[in-house]
Amino acid sequence: MIRITKRDGISSLLSVAIRVLAVIAALILCLVITFLFTGRDPLRVITEMVGGSFGTTKRMWEFLQRTMILSCIAVGLAPAFKMHFWNIGAEGQMLMGGLGALILMKFCWTIPSLPLLILMALLAIVFGAIWGMIPGFFKAKWNANETLFTLMMNYIAIQIVLYFCTIWEGTVGTVKIGIVNGKAEEAAYHKGWIGELFTGNFNDKDYMWLVLIVLVVVVAMWAYLRYTKQGYEISVVGDSVNTAKYAGIRVNKVYVRSMAISGGVCGFAGFLAVSAVSRTLTESTADGRGFTAIIIAWLAHTNPYLMVIFAALYTFMELAGKQMASAFQLNDYYSKILTGIVLFFVLGCEFFTNYKVRFSKKHKGGAAK
Repeated sequence: MIRITKRDGISSLLSVAIRVLAVIAALILCLVITFLFTGRDPLRVITEMVGGSFGTTKRMWEFLQRTMILSCIAVGLAPAFKMHFWNIGAEGQMLMGGLGALILMKFCWTIPSLPLLILMALLAIVFGAIWGMIPGFFKAKWNANETLFTLMMNYIAIQIVLYFCTIWEGTVGTVKIGIVNGKAEEAAYHKGWIGELFTGNFNDKDYMWLVLIVLVVVVAMWAYLRYTKQGYEISVVGDSVNTAKYAGIRVNKVYVRSMAISGGVCGFAGFLAVSAVSRTLTESTADGRGFTAIIIAWLAHTNPYLMVIFAALYTFMELAGKQMASAFQLNDYYSKILTGIVLFFVLGCEFFTNYKVRFSKKHKGGAAK
């Protein structure tokens, strides 16, 4: 009665249509669940969902800020995932990048703003790249399991950040560094803040520079993977390691180099989180986004442009859930429930992009038509 067959290929239009239908179905289910829990008018539910991201100017900028940081981390995972190197360490790479940026921000505030920001970005990239190269080297040298290795590196990074929080704040158990260069009476007023470079202070509109910077990173990564020799080598390694070796590609070198790039971009996301958003560093600066970015990168099939779209969808559902939880007096975990529903639907639709489902009628003789 039901036949499932592997698709030989699928058009871009049909692939997009399947994903759009999956998102619509997920949103309808979210509305139904919210109605059952609250008894509220579905139109009110929709209004609250949209209002969570676009209800005020401040919420719009928060939506863009969250989307861009998440997109930057996901884009950083693209080179590793494209060669089937499962980098689960974006969380730690982002934290190490943030640590590198904060070191200069805290102790080199006498440097003019533009050179200081450039140096902060470079040191963040270096810290993140080193944190990515370590598991890349062990994979290349001893074929270490990259999933476990990169995962464990996250916890080491968290402890290193906690150590410096304790040292700089002078209090045992401190998990947060105060706002850096934030006192108007100090000569270092707003030094190392991206907003200070353009406006002289910090306000919501400073996130526009964050948006522009991340979009440049997205385009650069797309061009790197699509048009460069190194991007081609990454694709060949991802398709078949044996084929890559036969073609004369130095696979071990590709592992280390690609993980350096992957970690460097994640470290750059740490710089953005410190300089453009929080102006401080804690163990929760990454806030689980390194793990969320894994889902985003996988759903986008390592396409940087699609990563921005999926990151925006994830952020929208996260903020929508929080807004509804507040408006309807629901549990704080309600937003995670709604986000999980959408992700399950989007993940599930991958089945229909890879397989065809056919329904056949049964003849009287028992044979399917």
